[in-house]
Amino acid sequence: MTGIRLTAPAPGWAIDADVVVVGSGVAGLTTALRCAAAGLATVVVTKARLDDGSTRWAQGGIAAALGEGDTPEQHLDDTLVAGAGLCDETAVRTLVTEGPDAVRRLIDTGAHFDTTDTGAIALTREGGHHRRRIAHAGGDATGAEISRALVGAVRSAALRIIENALVLDLLTDAAGRAEGVTLHVMGEGQHDGVGAVRAPAVVLATGGMGQVFSATTNPPVSTGDGVALALRAGAEVSDLEFVQFHPTVLFLGAGSEGQQPLVSEAVRGEGAHLVDASGTRFMLGQHELAELAPRDIVAKAITRQMHLQGAEHMYLDARHFGAAMWEQRFPTILAACRAHGIDPVTEPVPVAPAAHYASGGVRTDLRGRTTVPGLYACGEVACTGVHGANRLASNSLLEGLVFAERIAADIVDGPRTDAAPASRTVPAVPPAGDRTVPLLTAESRTGIQRVMSRGAGVIRSADGLARAADELEALRGAAAAAEEDGPKDAVPGVEAWEATNLLLVAQVLVAAAREREETRGCHWREDRPERDDAWRRHLVVRADQDLRPVVRTTDTSAFPPVRPGDPADSALPAGLPNHPADAPEEP
Repeated sequence: MTGIRLTAPAPGWAIDADVVVVGSGVAGLTTALRCAAAGLATVVVTKARLDDGSTRWAQGGIAAALGEGDTPEQHLDDTLVAGAGLCDETAVRTLVTEGPDAVRRLIDTGAHFDTTDTGAIALTREGGHHRRRIAHAGGDATGAEISRALVGAVRSAALRIIENALVLDLLTDAAGRAEGVTLHVMGEGQHDGVGAVRAPAVVLATGGMGQVFSATTNPPVSTGDGVALALRAGAEVSDLEFVQFHPTVLFLGAGSEGQQPLVSEAVRGEGAHLVDASGTRFMLGQHELAELAPRDIVAKAITRQMHLQGAEHMYLDARHFGAAMWEQRFPTILAACRAHGIDPVTEPVPVAPAAHYASGGVRTDLRGRTTVPGLYACGEVACTGVHGANRLASNSLLEGLVFAERIAADIVDGPRTDAAPASRTVPAVPPAGDRTVPLLTAESRTGIQRVMSRGAGVIRSADGLARAADELEALRGAAAAAEEDGPKDAVPGVEAWEATNLLLVAQVLVAAAREREETRGCHWREDRPERDDAWRRHLVVRADQDLRPVVRTTDTSAFPPVRPGDPADSALPAGLPNHPADAPEEP
């Protein structure tokens, strides 16, 4: 424990439960459903409405070896190559072997995927996949369909739900074990103001941190709250330097900020071409898969072409699809493009990379356990080791499904108390001796985003990262000085808490990116352009007593156990041979 918390009023109300799940995407709702089905009193806390997380924005689909001739071994190979030598192979084996059945259980929950004329699940390809293994729904509305099914199941199960609630900090017992969370309900929820949910199992499923950058595909709620909470609670995070920039985000003009429309990789999977202003395909010869190379390779290629040609964007050309295919297969993307004055049926679509997905996060084992007892993490907020240095397309929804089920199983099989939730006596307020974080003003959020986009975006360097670190520290110092001078400029509230969370996440990300002096996966150092396998290891970060990042390097590419004395997760799923330790080099 750091003993540092966000500045906030004391909780004025409390709820007791067996499990509190923070987040309502595929990871959070799957965990909640499994825990509730086992008879555990489960509370779901979500920052906006139940279906407002990142899951519903997912266009492409969910990857699993469901097609004829495809195998988990082939899915494993593609994942390891995309991860650039840093995937935890045991975690990947778990994902690809348990994934197909997890998708089938999702279908049983009520999710409807697109099918062929014969009734089989329709599958497409995306970057880095050598086979068609991406199941999709509504053409390009897979996340929305998965969210619809899970939200419906949660409401049918009558789980207790607290919407419009920003989780603030972890509650712990005297031994440092998680015992619940404090949260602020934003007026429209069941409770108003700051309160607490007391529970011996806390599951973080808070999604990503894309709002740390100026331009992102992430919704406004993705402000890294789960990672920041975990750091303040003393948990370790890992691989935060590996932020995936999606190659094909609709270009809305220089200086565009906030959430940007995504043009799914599935468009390239169906045969769209990346071209420059003259119509020349520039991915040919750069990778055996051309436009379907792993995302980091495509994002780098687009960025390189933009720099070489002095252009602000490249183009995605799918005019050869015709109107009928666009309307049937990609109706959401078609509508988004047309809303911005672009008709992909008749003209190429301007695209540029934007922040999309955090491959790193709160470090967990294969049961979703973090380094803080009782605290679990799942989905984009977590670092299971599956993604390595670069997530393979459409593995994220699958990871949420598979590891949510594993977390629920661990909670259900774990120590149980005979006491009813309401009879527990865990305090609903943080210890009086805890210090508080100087809050940033709401306006600081834009400053953080611009610093990060300049210094820690697609292309990084020692000088740029050093400037970013100094500018972030200046923001932190200004907040501390303002608090000492009083009256406070930053009043406790959602915008100030979000900005303060973003600053902590940004400082940890920059510290890790400065440490990794190589180019690997989606971490591109222009001053260190080659991969260096002396760096084929993970960076693990914790926050010290002043909330400054402390970075250490693992001895190998394997993760150490999350708890001292625990054996490493070594049990492999049956049916797959061992894979060579070194993933193939990116062509």
